[in-house]
Amino acid sequence: MKILLTGGAGFIGSHVAQAYLDQGHEVVVVDDLSTGYAHNVDPRAKLYKIDVRDAQLSEIFASEQPDIVNHHAAQISIPISLKDPCHDADVNVMGFINILECCRKYQVRKVIYISSGGAIYGEAEEYPTTENYRPAPLSVYAINKMCGEQYLQAYRHHYGIDYTVLRYANVYGPRQVPYGEAGVVAIFIEKLLQGLIPTVYAYSDEPEGMIRDYVYVADVVRANVLALTEGNNDCFNIGTCVETTTLQLYNAICWQLGLDVPPHRGEARPGDLRRSMLDCSKAFKVLGWSPIYNLVDGLKQTIIYFKEKGIEK
Repeated sequence: MKILLTGGAGFIGSHVAQAYLDQGHEVVVVDDLSTGYAHNVDPRAKLYKIDVRDAQLSEIFASEQPDIVNHHAAQISIPISLKDPCHDADVNVMGFINILECCRKYQVRKVIYISSGGAIYGEAEEYPTTENYRPAPLSVYAINKMCGEQYLQAYRHHYGIDYTVLRYANVYGPRQVPYGEAGVVAIFIEKLLQGLIPTVYAYSDEPEGMIRDYVYVADVVRANVLALTEGNNDCFNIGTCVETTTLQLYNAICWQLGLDVPPHRGEARPGDLRRSMLDCSKAFKVLGWSPIYNLVDGLKQTIIYFKEKGIEK
């Protein structure tokens, strides 16, 4: 089948594109390269450099006639969403509406939508959090991701477009860019390899930092492959159901690098949730998905990548 993948030059999207190509699918990548890189795009894929908000996106749909759209393109920074909520809404809501309108006009069968299990539930009282928990987003980014899910339901109701929502935990791995909360693994590794001391942000009453659920990118890719044919018109948490504090993450990276370097300390930033951990049992039951990589193995592969990238530079 032909798959149009937005954000396919980015960290996660480029890995997903490769997996689709390896399965024999035809892949069309749409990416404005504002945070992604052309060299991340597999040469077997066709790349269009275009913003998802651009009206000319309709011409690409008309020419390519994709069967499925996988939507990874997004403004992903929670702090940026709070500083500039109009920009976040423009990209994450209006951009997605533009895509959905193209799907409607050109009879796309299904949309795989990437949402945020690490943000939309807010400070959830149910822990670990299941998909049945009512989202209570506390950041503009999370609000707009939830809005996208609701648009999918509306387009399914009115136009019969199937969808699968994947609510990611904190994804890490090769090609990750070192910025934003989701990029903390890349931030720690790059700074430590450069001889710099990273900062661990924490609330004063929780000095080990925020609790997060870190999932390796290869596991996330498998969920995207399964979503091509499974999980129609439903949402799924994609994580590990293992909690890790920021300090535990930092110490695990230092251990693998053979370093004993105490981090700088900083106050929690606006939008920082105290804890987030996802119950992923529904993904196992419906999609047949569960994580394979633990944190130690995933960090090992990620560190190898960043070391090799440094050598290439």
